[in-house]
Amino acid sequence: MASRDFKAPPPMRQDLPYSEWKHEIKAVLASDCCRLVQYVMTEGSEGGTATSDDHLIPHEVLNPFVARLDALNSTYDKVKVALMTVFVLPFRIMGVCLCVLIGWMFACIGLYGMTEEERNQPLRGWRRRLRVVLLLCTRTVFFSAGFPWVTVRGRRASARDAPIIAVAPHSSYFDVLPVIVMAAPSVVAKIETSRAAMFGKLIDYTQPVYVSREDPNSRQNTIREIQRRAHSNGQWPQIMLFPEGTCTNRSCLIQFKPGAFYPGAPVQPVVVRYPNRLDTVTWTWEGPNAWHILWLTLTQFVSFCEIEYLPVYIPNEEEKKNPRLFANNVRAKMAEALGVPVTDYTYDDCRLMSKARSKNLPCETGLVEVTKLMHQLGINMATIEAEMDSFAAIARKTDGLIRLTEFAAYLGFPSSEPGLVELFNLYDRDRDGVIDFREYLMGVSLISRPVNTEETIALAFRLFDAGGKGHVTQRDVTKALATTLNMTDQESSRLFSQVEKANADYITFEEFRAHAQKKPEYAKIFMAWHGRQKDSQGKAKAQ
Repeated sequence: MASRDFKAPPPMRQDLPYSEWKHEIKAVLASDCCRLVQYVMTEGSEGGTATSDDHLIPHEVLNPFVARLDALNSTYDKVKVALMTVFVLPFRIMGVCLCVLIGWMFACIGLYGMTEEERNQPLRGWRRRLRVVLLLCTRTVFFSAGFPWVTVRGRRASARDAPIIAVAPHSSYFDVLPVIVMAAPSVVAKIETSRAAMFGKLIDYTQPVYVSREDPNSRQNTIREIQRRAHSNGQWPQIMLFPEGTCTNRSCLIQFKPGAFYPGAPVQPVVVRYPNRLDTVTWTWEGPNAWHILWLTLTQFVSFCEIEYLPVYIPNEEEKKNPRLFANNVRAKMAEALGVPVTDYTYDDCRLMSKARSKNLPCETGLVEVTKLMHQLGINMATIEAEMDSFAAIARKTDGLIRLTEFAAYLGFPSSEPGLVELFNLYDRDRDGVIDFREYLMGVSLISRPVNTEETIALAFRLFDAGGKGHVTQRDVTKALATTLNMTDQESSRLFSQVEKANADYITFEEFRAHAQKKPEYAKIFMAWHGRQKDSQGKAKAQ
């Protein structure tokens, strides 16, 4: 937040009537909301130029991480898959396994005896010529699996003209096929793929750049290695990567990782299509597992793949200095060729989807364009995941949304309380009567937490601890809430019981503060209470 220069509302002033102070609070909050919208509209995503459609709250949620197979919807397809499973599938599996085994044997021969120094240099001599045999074996794997040919459009550039190839969308493990068609350039792959049985050796032979999501230094090491190979003047094979970094359902292009664009070298975009009547290849976060997809694909008569080489994208000086801008502009060209929109979803959204699912919420709850929000709200992933825990405690499990009644029940206040309704409306930015996780995250970050200061919490505690005892009893809470909010004894008792406390009879300041920090929404209501008290005292003195 500090990086965007948003201000916290001013603290309560003892000499200022509540009505005037309330207007001051609203002015600051309104100013920050306007400045946030202005910032998003003018600056947008990190490193890119925003358009009028680039804002924090999209009108609809497009989920690129869910796959729905329709291969068994009709009687014809069910009969076809059944017959193919019995009469064709066994032969295809034998053909695939035999070709993989032969390729693995040649890969082991080619890698045998290689020193660490040789692994850090392009393949030479007989090892390089052996690649042709490996390519033949791996291409035969896909031929056996029912991919007889691949349609290629456009012209591939040389390693000198375009040392980096960016391929999208990444939607399946069948995307290995375009790699083979491109004569197995060096790929950027997860380190886990090197441990895959047999396939690990085949991938090793392409001399890949491995990435580890668990290693904090992996990102910088990957960038340095890509830069080294990209500026080798064509000595290394082209580096091919899927800049999305995870699989989607091809409905859009998600945010590109900037690693491949740091060298500032020309990039050739390549788009992949699977123009089949039935989609049996898509493998993403939510949907059929890998074995189910493999079975359905191998039981189709034939499957098609199409790759298209787009013109080489040569970055200008601004793009060379700003890799994210470079990546966004390349993505825009690829999206135009595919006829799909772009979104700012990333791998972090997948993590948040998994978090939402673990909380029994719909997966779409976690689709908030995490990276954009982290940049614009000045928060990190740990904070977002913590807010997801709070959100899950309030939201309705069936749709992952918060209504006023659930918001009131969570805070323990009547739904008619004006301060509560005002806070709900501030959170509900699109005024549709519900709060989704994106709105909740923005509301907590921009409205509640900046107000929830130590001064505000101490002020609220003093409101309950009228006698200055240093702790608050249930009687204190009942009296204060009855005076300010007209709450019944039962409602006050329920609110008192929500606070975690060592002694059942009273709440200490530390316990009170911990509860207030857990639910920052109380801060605005605390200030409203104090304001009403000040106004009442002012009127009493005037009389």
